[in-house]
Amino acid sequence: MVKRRIFFVRETAYCQSVSCIKLDKCAYARIVSRELMKNQIASVQAEALARIAGIADMKALEDARVGILGKKGTLTQVQQGMRDVPKEDKPAVGALLNEARATITTALEDRKAALQQEIDAAAVAGVDFTMPGATLPAGGLHPISIVRDEAVRVLRRMGFTLADGPEIEDEWHCFDALNTPDDHPARNEKDTFYFDSGKLLRTQTSTVQARVMEKDCPPIRIICPGSAFRRDAIDATHLSAFNQIEGLYVAREVSVGDLKGTLEYFLKALFGEETAVRFRPHFFPFTEPSFEIDVLLQAAGQAPRWIEIAGCGMVNPAVFENIDKATGKNLYAGCTGFAFGIGLERLAMIRWGIRDIRLLIENDARFLAQFQ
Repeated sequence: MVKRRIFFVRETAYCQSVSCIKLDKCAYARIVSRELMKNQIASVQAEALARIAGIADMKALEDARVGILGKKGTLTQVQQGMRDVPKEDKPAVGALLNEARATITTALEDRKAALQQEIDAAAVAGVDFTMPGATLPAGGLHPISIVRDEAVRVLRRMGFTLADGPEIEDEWHCFDALNTPDDHPARNEKDTFYFDSGKLLRTQTSTVQARVMEKDCPPIRIICPGSAFRRDAIDATHLSAFNQIEGLYVAREVSVGDLKGTLEYFLKALFGEETAVRFRPHFFPFTEPSFEIDVLLQAAGQAPRWIEIAGCGMVNPAVFENIDKATGKNLYAGCTGFAFGIGLERLAMIRWGIRDIRLLIENDARFLAQFQ
């Protein structure tokens, strides 16, 4: 019994000794792995900073960035060794990696800024900043913008206020509300730009009149400048996309005399007291009676000729009825009014004697320079 006990004691001691050796080896391996990573990180950082400091051009700087921080860069290769670092050492080693990456990135940015300063300094070397700068040609407003602004100023002095509406419209506001029948040529696809949705590009800015009458109560006195679109053949006096300024006055006892006096005053305020203006009877479904307005165009080198610039007339009572029916109100019973639509391109042609409307859309700097 004694011998067996001695043997048991020795065997236990041996096992404990072996276990201690194993623990020492694991600790040693962990320390070696951690210290190796630290040394590699420090070495890569030192080499990177020395390399960056000696770079003399932007291309070399970019090559260095890729060579150090890229997918196959030296610091990235060292980072892959993190998988061999024991779990308990990963936070400390990871912090060293992040610190090294941040230090290298800062050095790259600083060097890039220094190189850019050198490039900028070389670009202006020898330049005398006390010399006067080159004179650049001054820009100016387009003639259509000039005549639009003047027209708005004149009409606002007469008591009109500005209104606006969408260029993509529905048939109700463009045609139905304005008493345009289903078989009217303007509703044909040959004359109007339609979308697959059934909506259309407005053919006139009169659509704004319908929208304003739907939400406001009389008296109403508005002008609405804007673009309109029609499938017109482009020639010396027509465009498919053009600009209008539309006007509407609705109140009690508005007469044709009010319409004629307003438009004559407006046109003579724009073109001078000697401007020749004529009214011709016409037909529009939204006005009754209706007129077209012509002004005598006197272009240089050409004989004077009458040019149509506007359509106008007394608001058709059917328009008031359509608005009241759509809104369910009875706001326009007993009201009268007049409406007009004037082409801004035509106003510009008369103002400056322009013989061809296409000159206004060709963007020829030689032509536009005359209006600056």
